[in-house]
Amino acid sequence: MCSAIQQPVFTFRFFFLRSSLFSMVLAALSFAQLPGISISRASPDSFPCHRPSSLLFPLGRRRLTLHSDRNQSLKASSSSSISSSTPGTKADAFELTYLEGNSWLWNTDGVNVLVDPILVGNLDFGVPWLYDAAKKVLTTFRLENLPAVDCLLITQSLDDHCHVKTLRPLSEKHPNLPVFSTPNAESILRSLFRNVTYLEPGQTSEFEGRNGGKLNILATAGPILGPPWQRPENGYIITSRRSNLKLYYEPHCVYNKSFLKEYKVDILITPVIKQLLPSFTLVSGQEDAVHLAKLLQAKYIVPMKNGDLNGKGFLSSIIRSEGTVESFKELLKEELPDAHVLEPQPGVPLEISMSSSSL
Repeated sequence: MCSAIQQPVFTFRFFFLRSSLFSMVLAALSFAQLPGISISRASPDSFPCHRPSSLLFPLGRRRLTLHSDRNQSLKASSSSSISSSTPGTKADAFELTYLEGNSWLWNTDGVNVLVDPILVGNLDFGVPWLYDAAKKVLTTFRLENLPAVDCLLITQSLDDHCHVKTLRPLSEKHPNLPVFSTPNAESILRSLFRNVTYLEPGQTSEFEGRNGGKLNILATAGPILGPPWQRPENGYIITSRRSNLKLYYEPHCVYNKSFLKEYKVDILITPVIKQLLPSFTLVSGQEDAVHLAKLLQAKYIVPMKNGDLNGKGFLSSIIRSEGTVESFKELLKEELPDAHVLEPQPGVPLEISMSSSSL
């Protein structure tokens, strides 16, 4: 699902929110392929806080340092120890905290970025009898457990990324929180937040956090969840202006190859385990994730397990997984042998830093 080839498929996620309930039930039962609806890779040219503490994340912190010589070879070192007196994230580092599902908390240069949060209730798309998913590890983690957030990042307009049950109370507490989002989510966000920047694929925005840290946010094309004329959802390349460290994130492993070939990143966050329905790929991974890592020449790949939830309901019973992190590592070794795979633990900050010799 990461190639530039358009494949007619039945877009389950498009119907999930935009069709009638009757249509969704029929869709769940039949999974018939509809030739007029596809997930495709749209060309971007066609579209004019406080940091986490050891009390918040008691399992500890992992640190990885990127060292490079003239040949750009890399070595990794890690530590799981942390205390309440640990200093803030270094200016030349990204700290990544996985909150399960599609949710993340990132920190770089003192800027806290909250990504696709689901922190209030379960994920059920408004039809819990059909699908209802809960987190496995962070079962008691709530909005009030978050550190101060500098900005919010939304990749897609559907509930597993733009979770209204979470965003409504978040907006009530912080109506002026800066938000960067796909324009597809405007109908949801316009009534919640006052400071929203909508980025089409190919557009960029600069952001300065409360402590002076600066980020460049570049939107990239993700999946089209609907008819072919609909704009794609977003992925993002986040660049720390101070260190020039670059991170790419798109939660379905769907991307525009012709656009991304112009970019290289240090850190790639992507699913690597496929999530499949009969005749339809919900989330890609495996060889597609390898191709993405090779395209971006990523030094570090952080696999996300956005299908690893406690699910119930009819749809949950027929979704199946394909591949493992280990099988992904074997595929990656053949194509990008110098890359490192870092598996995040939910709630445990993972710090990836670039030594000054490599900047």
